[in-house]
Amino acid sequence: MALQPMTGVTSLRPVLAVPSAKVAPKSSPNHVFMSDHEKMSIGSGLGLLAGIMRSRGRVSQPLKAFENELGVQAPVGFWDPAGYTADGDEVKFKRRRETEIKHGRVAMLACLGYIVPEYTHFPGALSPSQGLFFDDVPNGLAAFTKVPGAGWLHIFLFLGIMETAWIPIDESREPGDRERCGILGVPNSAPAMRDEADRKKKLNAELANGRLAMVAIIGMFFQDGLTGSAWGDWANYPNWIFGRAFESELGVQAPVGFWDPAGYTADGSLENFARRRQTELKHGRISMLATMGYITPEITGKFSGFLSPSKGLKFDDIPNGLAAVSKVPAAGWAQIIAYCAYCEVSQDQSPGTPASKGEFGFTLLTASDPAEKTKKLSAELANGRLAMMAIIGMFFQDGLTGSAWGDWENYVDSPLRAFEGELGVQAPLGFWDPAGLAKDGDMDIFARRRETELKHGRVAMLATIGYITPEFIKFPGFLSPAADIQFNSIPNGLAALDVVPGAGWVQIVIFCGYREIAWGFEAYKQGKRPGDYGWNAITSEDPGTLNRKLNCEIANGRLAMMAIIGMFFQDGLTGSAWGDWALYEDSPLRAEPVSAAAAAAATVKAVAGAKAASATAATVATTSKGEAVTDELPFGPGPFDPAKQVGAMAPLGYWDPAGFTKDEASFREYRTAELKHGRVAMMAALGLVFAHDNHFEWIPAGAPSGIRALIEVPEAGQGLGVLVLVTAYYELVIWKQDPSKAPGNFGDPAGWMDRFPGLQYDMELRNKEINNGRFAMLAVIGILTAENARGLDAVDQVSFAVSRWQEMGGFENF
Repeated sequence: MALQPMTGVTSLRPVLAVPSAKVAPKSSPNHVFMSDHEKMSIGSGLGLLAGIMRSRGRVSQPLKAFENELGVQAPVGFWDPAGYTADGDEVKFKRRRETEIKHGRVAMLACLGYIVPEYTHFPGALSPSQGLFFDDVPNGLAAFTKVPGAGWLHIFLFLGIMETAWIPIDESREPGDRERCGILGVPNSAPAMRDEADRKKKLNAELANGRLAMVAIIGMFFQDGLTGSAWGDWANYPNWIFGRAFESELGVQAPVGFWDPAGYTADGSLENFARRRQTELKHGRISMLATMGYITPEITGKFSGFLSPSKGLKFDDIPNGLAAVSKVPAAGWAQIIAYCAYCEVSQDQSPGTPASKGEFGFTLLTASDPAEKTKKLSAELANGRLAMMAIIGMFFQDGLTGSAWGDWENYVDSPLRAFEGELGVQAPLGFWDPAGLAKDGDMDIFARRRETELKHGRVAMLATIGYITPEFIKFPGFLSPAADIQFNSIPNGLAALDVVPGAGWVQIVIFCGYREIAWGFEAYKQGKRPGDYGWNAITSEDPGTLNRKLNCEIANGRLAMMAIIGMFFQDGLTGSAWGDWALYEDSPLRAEPVSAAAAAAATVKAVAGAKAASATAATVATTSKGEAVTDELPFGPGPFDPAKQVGAMAPLGYWDPAGFTKDEASFREYRTAELKHGRVAMMAALGLVFAHDNHFEWIPAGAPSGIRALIEVPEAGQGLGVLVLVTAYYELVIWKQDPSKAPGNFGDPAGWMDRFPGLQYDMELRNKEINNGRFAMLAVIGILTAENARGLDAVDQVSFAVSRWQEMGGFENF
């Protein structure tokens, strides 16, 4: 009777090794020689035993039979959440791996098939008999109905022949390995790879790319099927699950719109939406208060007096942040909880009531104008969402560093510590790895990535110089005498790709390949510093100077990588290496002018009865009080065009990379905010410089200047509070924006036009103001950031920078 192996044999194979009689030492007196029947019987019995143990729950861990297979890569490792390989069956694993590779390869081709037709099609006819050209076939799923039945038959027959005859599955080879296929599937294109490490790396890359492509192509199918075209606009999908029913609700704001990635509102239930909105409002309000509670004690100080007289505990004794949780007495927490509970239960919050919508009678955020009220309530939601993110970040920083605004250097368990002493770790970011690529602390992987970064940076620096130099000088003579092409006839930038002969590109590729092979470009594997190929242009005998120069190389390389990408974009979009952005007619920043009828209607509403004869005139006069009076249209005559507004100046022109401006109303809103911030920043910049040697009389002598005064001197914090109140009064009562005037035009309250007769509120003056305001906003941010880092005020920062520059060699560095 022939014994058949039980089910458990395969599952135990990775951990069970039965000695073979063929390899046992003959001199071993204790070795037991077993026949095939005996080995099979033992294996069968052990398999039966393992099955019994599994049935009783005694086998608690899955077998780690496949953790060394291809495709097991960081950060997930061997990932099998569905437990398909829990039985350890190698036959099933190979079948699934074969299927995965096949699907991945098909998906990669499918993704390319979605992308390539957006740029080019095959020439000629797809079906001459039907007069069907390749250009007539749409991209994506719509092609299914256009390709003739005979075409689909050709495709299926070709795949069938490849599957069954040309490259059939060979059980003796690894999954996905075909005898007649070389690199990228080209028949007999290359011999087998000899370097096992390189082979494994490329096969892992194929698996990873195939997995990505499978996810990508499914996403493309979804987008195509739901929007009606291969790269369709989601706005064309009226049944969008992420909240068409709620797109007009509060909180639906640019640029995200109605954002519900988890699909909570997919059921369209108004009751559930209202309940979640109520919860969101509460959490947002609490988070805004909590965020203020973190910030305020750091700036204005703390309440005076006692928090708990019975325990002799003063407010000043309570630390800021999470440490306060253990300091506040239990009775204090009880009072806080009782107060919150009272606020919660004192209002009827049943569905449909005002309280269920967040209205508790506290009408600070209100207005008689419905549009203004909606704007303020939307701002509350946005600020609440921001505060929820902010307070979580504050909790993390507090918990990890030990204080509310703790120095991250105190977080000694940071996984980034392993590389904080490496080159390229420079202020102000320090060691910056937002993607967490270095969090595993693997020095070999870090060295490989650093080598790659240096190589890309050096190429980018050469490429950037190669973009700039031909604008001033080119080589004399011929690039290709045979083709009669001179260097002077080669255009700069991307256009050169079409002019340089193919033989020239071959020479370039061969030269780069030669340098790659000759230098090796793997210095880190040879025990050298990454990027050290013996070319000592950047060197010094002084280790400090050497490190500084190498840091400069990395920093310049990073800048060059960004620069060359920007040059490519500018070249590709404008048509030349240093093209005028005005030539980029499809720019999304070119807001469409409103129609003449709409512009006329808006004008009539804005000027509120201004004379038609003077509607297009731009006259500026002054009253006896020096107040400027203007009859000009707020944004000039004709349809609204943002490119013709104040601030749209060379070299950038109209610059709105985030696309905030949608129409005239949104432009007015952002321009008003920009002008206010710019004016405040100009005053702040002057104040930060003036305070270096000058203080108000009520500020104590010896008080620091700059932002530190608000932290260390209570009088300064009180002065800031008064300033905010005065500013709010002017904002809300005196200087109200007139819709018939340009944003920021509040007349001439200081009477400067009387004092300076030649001064006019014209385009030149307004451009100067907005330029200086933009510069001042950056200046104030820089001053405050530097003060926080160095503890120096605006004037001392300049002195420090000059002295530091001189210590570093000054212009000798160039």
